[in-house]
Amino acid sequence: MTPASRGSLWREIYKNRTLYLFISPFYLLFLIFGLFPIVFSLYLSFHKWGGLGAMEFVGLKQFTYLLSDMVFWQSVGNTFAIWFLSAIPMLFGALVIAFLLNTPLLKFKGFYRTAFFVTNVTSIVAVTIIFKSIFGDSYGLLNYVLTTIGLDPVEWLKSEFLIKVVIASMVVWRWTGYNAIIYLAGLQGIPNTLYEAAKMDGANLIQMFFHITIPLLRPIILFTVLMTTIGSMQLFTEPQVLLGNSGGVGGSGLTITLYMYKQAFGESQYGYASVVSWALFVIIALFSLLNWKIVQKTGAK
Repeated sequence: MTPASRGSLWREIYKNRTLYLFISPFYLLFLIFGLFPIVFSLYLSFHKWGGLGAMEFVGLKQFTYLLSDMVFWQSVGNTFAIWFLSAIPMLFGALVIAFLLNTPLLKFKGFYRTAFFVTNVTSIVAVTIIFKSIFGDSYGLLNYVLTTIGLDPVEWLKSEFLIKVVIASMVVWRWTGYNAIIYLAGLQGIPNTLYEAAKMDGANLIQMFFHITIPLLRPIILFTVLMTTIGSMQLFTEPQVLLGNSGGVGGSGLTITLYMYKQAFGESQYGYASVVSWALFVIIALFSLLNWKIVQKTGAK
């Protein structure tokens, strides 16, 4: 940029200074609470710091330690296991719900849409407390039902696998309605003439669902898979309220974000917690790139 063009730019900014003043709060808040924490966390990842006192520069030592940190890799495995247990039933259930909500014969559509979306705006802490009372080992509602019908109670929160099932069930309960609304918006963009033609050819609801709905919703399905993956990688409140910072028995409920929180606010290892956060960023970026490649290939067909 030449000095003349820079001068012209500043004159234009000064001329419209009132307009820039009105939009400045957003940029100031973004700089303070958005950009600065990102830059500072990158700077902090090269230092060892307990929150007080001087920082100690350690270079790439914490990144190297991360590669051999078995607890971190356990948290990665737990996160992916919970994602797998929750994503498949959640997205398939959301697709079925959206398909049913889009049927012309259904009455009270507005009520059902609101009811399914309410789960997403309910407090996560309140939901977790309710699920903890449902899956409690000693006085849980589900164990009460099992003992009433003559079955043995299940120690949901003392099994490494069942802990993941409990957390996944909370994710499914909270996000199924949200994804159903997204799918419903996509369904409303599909011409009804396709369904009418399929009916004339003798197709039933199941055949229309698998041969019309799913193929035409493929880009939206890939989008929800990406967003579900990103959300699952950042899972924190559910395991933290349900199991505490330890992640339950054998750390089986310890997610990546919970491990990062534990390192920062439990162990006062803020530098290493920043390293974990950047590792999480890399994992999410890789999944986003993979999803983008899939969308590109799908669109090219």
